[in-house]
Amino acid sequence: MKIGIDRFDARLARSVIVPAIDTRIVILGAGFGGLELATSLSEELGDSVEVTLIDKNDVFVFGYSKLDVMFGRTTPEAVRLAYRDIEKPGVRFLQETITAIDPQARRVTTDAGVHEADVLVVALGADYDLEATPGLAEAGNEFYSVAGAERLAGILPTFTHGRAIVGVCGAPFKCPPAPSETALLLHDYLSARGVRADCEISFVIPFGSPVPPSPETSRALVAAFAERDIEFVPGRRVSSLDGARGVVVLDDGSEMPYDLFLGVPKHRAPDVVAASGMIEDTCVPVDPKTLETRFPGVYAIGDVAATGVPKAGVFAEGPARVVAASLIADLRGGERPSAYDGRGSCYIEFGSGRVGRVDVDFLSGPTPTGAFQEPSSALVTEKQHFGSSRRARWFGG
Repeated sequence: MKIGIDRFDARLARSVIVPAIDTRIVILGAGFGGLELATSLSEELGDSVEVTLIDKNDVFVFGYSKLDVMFGRTTPEAVRLAYRDIEKPGVRFLQETITAIDPQARRVTTDAGVHEADVLVVALGADYDLEATPGLAEAGNEFYSVAGAERLAGILPTFTHGRAIVGVCGAPFKCPPAPSETALLLHDYLSARGVRADCEISFVIPFGSPVPPSPETSRALVAAFAERDIEFVPGRRVSSLDGARGVVVLDDGSEMPYDLFLGVPKHRAPDVVAASGMIEDTCVPVDPKTLETRFPGVYAIGDVAATGVPKAGVFAEGPARVVAASLIADLRGGERPSAYDGRGSCYIEFGSGRVGRVDVDFLSGPTPTGAFQEPSSALVTEKQHFGSSRRARWFGG
């Protein structure tokens, strides 16, 4: 028995107990949010629901692994987790490209067919818009995609002298500490090769500080930049690259010469989501406490949703748990969970074999706050556990 449209709209009839059998839950996107949601539903409901997880890719890669690949600390093959290894009761993974989303009908069209849903969850993340920054694709290098990280793994060994610029081309962007980490790890990489003295490193970011919610974290990063002779350029965005002249043009019209550019591309909503009519401005508006969209039975989580939190894996994972708990409560007739709290922790590579951590809270107070944990080798182990525990939980083994 499937959930009817009126019966499942929790805002209309949350007190109704609805049988879970054959309820069709379709999750679009198998990143942090999609994987956590599918796993949570499977753990609680097993095969009493039909969970379909759709992604165009055949593998998952943790975001932080891209830096490991870029700096030669691991291989691309070692960080790829195959979706075919997902074996969970009630969950089927489909590698398909989504071509249309009808949120009103909760219908999804892919290159392989049409999927009807009783509950639809959009977790498609954000795409990269290289064309929004003239010259980036032709005269620079982005390191936020797996392909970009792999390409740079072949370019970095050839860089022996000159100025390297780590630059952000637009905000918001995924994993806000990542550009800072890149600048610090580039210092270590060049030092290990014995060419650091012949190279300059500059870091350009549109924020006034590296991690705005946590002044303490930002002070630690700025101090680390100074110790390593990394030029820090806050409050500026890279607007274009002129490869012929070898200069980066900033949003105030000033220019910086460069020999190697490592860029964070501007982000945008996936085209298929924009075409669905769900987008306002650049994201899908949701109730930040429940992740419900204006369409009954349709949720949005992660980078594609306007929740008031950063674009990062842990800030997709938390909403996924809230949505899972809400669906389980609706199906079983229980109490709905507490609202999404906007809390999460991000690990930050400081180089020299040390990792720091910032614990941030975006929604419980009048302004976001962040507490800083000093870099240490102990946090290296904790970060490794963060990855291994999720790998085991989502993929098994």
